[in-house]
Amino acid sequence: MSGIGIDAGARVAALEERLGDPWDPANPAGFAAIVAADEHEETPEGGRTALDDFGILAEFVPSALGGRLERVDHLVELMRSVYRRDPSLGLGHCSSSLLGAVNVWTAGSAEQRRYAAGLLLAGEKISCAFHELAHGNDIGSVEFAATPVDGRLVLTGRKESITNLDRADAVVFLARTDPDGGPRSSSQLFVPVSDLAPERTRFLPRFRSVGMRGVRLGGISLDHCPVDTSALLGAPGTGMDTVARAFQLTRFALPAMSTAMLDTALRVTLHHVRGRRLYGRGVADIPMVRTTLANAFADLLLCEAFAAVAARSLHLLPDLGSVYAPAVKYLLAGFLLDAVEQLSLVMGAEFYRRDGEHAVFQKMARDIKPVAFGHIARAACLSAMLPQLPVLARRAWRDAAPAPAALFTADGELPPLDLTGLRVVVGRQDALAGTLRAALDDDLPASLRPLVEAQAQRLGSLAEACAALRPRDLSIAASVEVRDLAAGYASVLAAAACVGTWRHATPGGFLARPEWLAAALTRLTGRALGRPADVPTDVEEVLLDELLDRHDHSVGFGVSAHRYR
Repeated sequence: MSGIGIDAGARVAALEERLGDPWDPANPAGFAAIVAADEHEETPEGGRTALDDFGILAEFVPSALGGRLERVDHLVELMRSVYRRDPSLGLGHCSSSLLGAVNVWTAGSAEQRRYAAGLLLAGEKISCAFHELAHGNDIGSVEFAATPVDGRLVLTGRKESITNLDRADAVVFLARTDPDGGPRSSSQLFVPVSDLAPERTRFLPRFRSVGMRGVRLGGISLDHCPVDTSALLGAPGTGMDTVARAFQLTRFALPAMSTAMLDTALRVTLHHVRGRRLYGRGVADIPMVRTTLANAFADLLLCEAFAAVAARSLHLLPDLGSVYAPAVKYLLAGFLLDAVEQLSLVMGAEFYRRDGEHAVFQKMARDIKPVAFGHIARAACLSAMLPQLPVLARRAWRDAAPAPAALFTADGELPPLDLTGLRVVVGRQDALAGTLRAALDDDLPASLRPLVEAQAQRLGSLAEACAALRPRDLSIAASVEVRDLAAGYASVLAAAACVGTWRHATPGGFLARPEWLAAALTRLTGRALGRPADVPTDVEEVLLDELLDRHDHSVGFGVSAHRYR
């Protein structure tokens, strides 16, 4: 089991064994059952049972509270085993509880944390009720109110399009507690559903969706519903501060788990083209097809390398999460959506089929769409990064020391995760920027040096442009040119993560080869310049050989390359 540690690797293997072979038509948690359940806008019962038997929600509970959560990168890797089969099962049955729980781990009292842990360890769910349809992804615009009355808090308003609300045992609400508004006008409340007065509570009809059809999206309307003041998470008025810290984990973790959808889409495409002939030869031998497959493989590797580095940064560099998390979400969503779109062109008419052995492809193509807007939209990610860019440019990008090796290695020692210690704004020097510059002092292969130099030069240009930004340039109404600076920084961060992963890779392994890094940097450079860039022709065959070998040996296509069922 390569790359994710002995204990984590054993848990991945155990989960894979319990979920079974996804290609087996008789498997109640396999692709056939998943597609059939999706037709009825549900998740497969066999999959839910297998996950409950495994105790999947214990993965979201810190080990200090009796759970299995110690390293965020290990959590992501484990959840990819679920998402590669059924993203609706991954989000609806599992990760939606993480969205609520991280707020409790971040701001809750000892009693609240123990209670939340007890729920998840018992297989019960926690829902996160932040969104109101009138405000879209702008969760800071809160109308749902919690008003002090006679020593209690009275809840009034609606929350909508909330995952698992009708099946939750407890709910984390974001509520307006100061009617005068302002940055400290909202608070979070952690409320057992049993504490909501039935005569004051109305659950709204289920919201239906195009993708993630098995996820139960609901809503709630409360009419002067009293709850105890002990439901407050943290001090009154700190609701958005808790969001800013807690969601540093989930804003990157959910897109990172979603890379498994590209793994499945690529695997299904390979299965299809290797068994089909056109124009007198195998489809897999057509140059355009081979290039598309190599591009998708490179995209998956770079996305997972960036995500793994961001996961470990929450342990090692917690004062950089406020900028790394939105950068990961922004960049991964773009690459994943485009890669699956390109693979659908290779699938041809087979892409549209809702039956047959490749039917799971159309489900993945639909289910991956929310990665661009779910939880936080890509545009909002750029807005979150913008105000931090001048600070980074003036004191964090110049002469930054390189990141420690543990940031790039799966078996390096990490300090315990401390969500309460995460910062709302960036603090120290940007270690990834330092890693990119340090690589130029290495004896780089001739194929890599110009690519790494180009990224370092791009960082220098960004530093000059961002240092000149004025406060009025950094609002939600920022110009396209200014927002492009944030997008460019996300691309440079991803490049630095890939460079660091390559520099610290195990000698003799695939990640130690320069070809994948050349492909990743080429893809990143092309996207940053707004034009497609295929992997270099001299490395395409190396990538395809590795891809086909992994396919034939049931090995994952991502960075960890662990064995699948």
